[in-house]
Amino acid sequence: MKISKLIAFLSFALIAGTAFAQEEEAEVREGGHINNNKFRQMYQEFSTPNMFRSASGAPGPQYYQQQADYVMDIELDDKNAKLYGFETITYTNNSPDPLDYLWVQLDQNVRAKDSKSPLIEGDGVPPAEQPGGFASKFMDGGFDGGFNIEAVKDAKGGNLPYTIHQTMMRVEMPKTLKTGEKFTFSIKWWYNVNNHVTNRARSGYEEFEDGNRAYVIAQFYPRMAVYNDVEGWQNSQFWGRDEFALPFGNFEVNLTVPADHITDATGVLTNRKDVFTKDMMKRYELAKKTYDKPVIIVSQEEAEAKENNFATAKKTWKFKAEMVRDFGFATSRRFIWDMMAVKIGNKDVMAVSLYPKEGNPLWEEYSTKAVASTLKSYSRMTFDYPYHKAISVHARNQGMEYPMICWNYGRPNPDGTYSERTKYGMISVIIHEVGHNYFPMIVNSDERQWTWMDEGLNTFMQYVAEQDFGEWYPDAIAPNQSYPSRRGPAKNIVDYMSSDQDYIAPIMTKGLNTYQFGANAYGKPATALNILRETVMGRELFDYAFKTYANRWMFKHPTPEDFFRTMEDASAFDLDWFWRSWFYTTDYVDMGVGEVKKFYVSSKVNAEVREIMEARGLTESDLPPLVYYVAEDSEDFEEGMADMSLEDIPSIKEYMMDNMTPEERAAVTKPKFFYEVTFEKPGGIPMPIIVEYTYADGSTKRETYPAEIWRKNDAQVGKVIASEQEITKIVVDPDEETADIDTTNNAWPQRKKLGQFDQFKDGIKD
Repeated sequence: MKISKLIAFLSFALIAGTAFAQEEEAEVREGGHINNNKFRQMYQEFSTPNMFRSASGAPGPQYYQQQADYVMDIELDDKNAKLYGFETITYTNNSPDPLDYLWVQLDQNVRAKDSKSPLIEGDGVPPAEQPGGFASKFMDGGFDGGFNIEAVKDAKGGNLPYTIHQTMMRVEMPKTLKTGEKFTFSIKWWYNVNNHVTNRARSGYEEFEDGNRAYVIAQFYPRMAVYNDVEGWQNSQFWGRDEFALPFGNFEVNLTVPADHITDATGVLTNRKDVFTKDMMKRYELAKKTYDKPVIIVSQEEAEAKENNFATAKKTWKFKAEMVRDFGFATSRRFIWDMMAVKIGNKDVMAVSLYPKEGNPLWEEYSTKAVASTLKSYSRMTFDYPYHKAISVHARNQGMEYPMICWNYGRPNPDGTYSERTKYGMISVIIHEVGHNYFPMIVNSDERQWTWMDEGLNTFMQYVAEQDFGEWYPDAIAPNQSYPSRRGPAKNIVDYMSSDQDYIAPIMTKGLNTYQFGANAYGKPATALNILRETVMGRELFDYAFKTYANRWMFKHPTPEDFFRTMEDASAFDLDWFWRSWFYTTDYVDMGVGEVKKFYVSSKVNAEVREIMEARGLTESDLPPLVYYVAEDSEDFEEGMADMSLEDIPSIKEYMMDNMTPEERAAVTKPKFFYEVTFEKPGGIPMPIIVEYTYADGSTKRETYPAEIWRKNDAQVGKVIASEQEITKIVVDPDEETADIDTTNNAWPQRKKLGQFDQFKDGIKD
């Protein structure tokens, strides 16, 4: 009997059985339904491709973005903690749309005396509160940190009408700004700088017991809002959590600070010889050639010598930056300063740290190394870091990022000792904030709308970079351990995904509107991408696609669809089911082993086939030679069947004789055991089924069934397993790679749940 005839008959029997089931279902079915398949195309969720954004996920042929160039003179009044600024903005309209007005962001107005931000949060009396938080809410006398706008003028000095609405300012232009035209205007302003320790903020100062302050200053100037093809003006209010959407441009900034201050900022320092001493210049030149350890530019001893001087004279530090979306700076007379070179591609980049003595010895040991390590890891996964430096600034309780500069926490005890938790916390926050140079400072997503596009992608990259740091600096890691990453591994997101659905939102939710912000915007998307890389796609395909996305959208404004489409376009991986499940729903992963049936093979007709024969009026003589499956617990099972060899079954013998050469017959396996394994999926997210089979001799075998195995049945699927040995154990997701929230159903035979006394005894044995 030819194998083709055998397959044809079995296929006929299978189809017939399915047809009977469908007829039975049809009797009770009411109406129809829309396509609810998890694997359906995402045409409903995705925006339509157009000339600005292509279906491949790449910028379209008519993609555009606006440009905002700034020239600023900034002066810090250290005695009174005030910041004064005069800025000139040149705005270029590259869009096809004529513009009648411009929107400017006034982020400091979130700290204005009449700010609406505190009013949108519900609260209650907590059982306890830190003194700083208590003081800022009830004892600060109504700190007014909002912008004081003194003038808005055009290039000729004429006053421009403007309207301030909370954290946004609309500037009226004298005439419509057409495509390709530029408009130049200036704003004069000042504001009171807040204490960021007692009056929590991304920007401000820390005041030390000796009266000195360390300033980390950002969002400090009126900044142009984004105008793009997706939303027009992105003029969503800043309520304090959602971060920023900004256009790219060039900056020339003159920072005037007390003469004894050490200052660094976004951009190239253009008057280094005017503000550096001769010793600092020598050390700087050495740092440019040193790749293995930081070189001290300003020592702790030199910083301490200035603590009591409080210079009244001023000094101006001049910075120039091209193609950046923002500007930040740090300044203090108490700063220690170190640098080292790191080779990125074919150029050198300076890794830099600024910190007061309160950061030592931890910061001198690890900060700049963490900066250098981050640049290498992120450049490997995306593109070579394009700027000339990356700065880590120590600021108490801070973690915030800007182009080329960021603030980071991690402070030792007053006696200089520190825990492993403090050390790893500091290294991790530096990796994270320096990493933000890539997402969103260069791959410039809209943080105000889609927090996960910078925080989630960056947290995923942070996990990769943390593991790299452990390899590059093994002395920093405890012996025989890997870097203890807090986010990234699948098992670390299980508690969140299994928590109360009333307090979970899909990742694709505006950050301001989400519950459990850290888990939603940082942890879950980072874990999803790690699972996508390690379990679903594999590193080679994922890394190629991820790098393609980063390179397509560097110095541009991507949307979520641009990311999703690019990941598929560059990998030939259909991931609609993945994006829908992980990003658009609050579903969770739960898979397990359902029923396991053992079968043997026979040449005798079994009960199931007899039923089909009777239904069609067939006799056994009408059938070709067949192999019949007999369940171990069925009425067809006969004594000795378990010991039968495949060669004892005529149909198998005939097939092998007719269709194989002697060499092929010799190489073929002859399974003795056959199992029907049913895998169940109580959870809503389809995932690959990773299975470990254990055999009677103790050997194991891993098999991964692609997620598409669930494409036709979202609840359960069956697999027939042929084995030369008896299977004694089956485990789903043995290494906890899928974020399965319930592992009690992951094994066969099912693990027994221990009672309290048994758990106690088991714990003693451990």
